[in-house]
Amino acid sequence: MDVENVQKIMAEFEKSSVRELKIEDGNFHLYLSKNDRPTSQEPVTNTPEVADQPVKHSKKEPSGVQIKAPLVGTVYLQSKPDQPPYVKIGSHVNKGDVVCVIEAMKMMTEVKSEVAGTVSAINVDNGELVEYQQPLFEIREGE
Repeated sequence: MDVENVQKIMAEFEKSSVRELKIEDGNFHLYLSKNDRPTSQEPVTNTPEVADQPVKHSKKEPSGVQIKAPLVGTVYLQSKPDQPPYVKIGSHVNKGDVVCVIEAMKMMTEVKSEVAGTVSAINVDNGELVEYQQPLFEIREGE
């Protein structure tokens, strides 16, 4: 693939809503990724919460122990799309319980709670790209 075609692909990728692109053709390998967080231009509407979906809750001041992303990747709050989330706000977790997984380079890494307590905040959405040490959850210890 020549440089001109690669530049065209890169330009189209930049304009698209696609966040990652991988092309392999013989000895040619191209991987493109948008590491920034997209900003939504959609108006905010009040919609009822679905019981099986985690509720995103953000606070300026942490209300307990933060569970932070151990690596950069895509966070998944449930094991499969048709499964319930690992935890919801108000869920009790024990030390070592899996609260989410992060996918990076086709490898899944379980993120576990380091403390026992109650989930007081979920700071990310399912499928969101997260940065290293980004706060994912807040746990109130001992509750």
